[in-house]
Amino acid sequence: MDQENVDQENVSATLIVGGPAERVFAVLADPTTHAAIDGTGWVSEAVDRAPLTEAGQIFRMGMYHPNHPDGRYQVANKVDVIDPPRAVGWLTGEEKEDGHLEFGGWSWRYDLASLGPSETRVTLTYDWSAVPQSIREYLHFPPFGPEHLTNSLHHLAELVG
Repeated sequence: MDQENVDQENVSATLIVGGPAERVFAVLADPTTHAAIDGTGWVSEAVDRAPLTEAGQIFRMGMYHPNHPDGRYQVANKVDVIDPPRAVGWLTGEEKEDGHLEFGGWSWRYDLASLGPSETRVTLTYDWSAVPQSIREYLHFPPFGPEHLTNSLHHLAELVG
């Protein structure tokens, strides 16, 4: 069952994944799996490979987008929600030359609901409600269609399965 929803300030998708919530969460909390899970094709590799374990943790990802000025670039993510095995989420931003982190106001969040020992309902939400107008003037939100979230959940299901 695929379900997509687009709201004014967020887009989400839900899929039933074959596997216990603990296993699904472990895959999501491992940054080295994020390139394989990504539904857009933009995530290329985990720069920081340690599992996500606490709020405030920073993990960087190598990215590629043909419309980005540099093509290849890096994002810094900050874990803002971690509740094993029910939820994990992060804010995405960038690290400036002086090491200062800036976040653009958008976030990714996975909510997991155990449906028994072998099934988990996973909802992926991309939220841009905190993006300031100054960024909205040059970036369109969402930067992809809702089908990319559904693709991502199918990739997750393949990794868990």
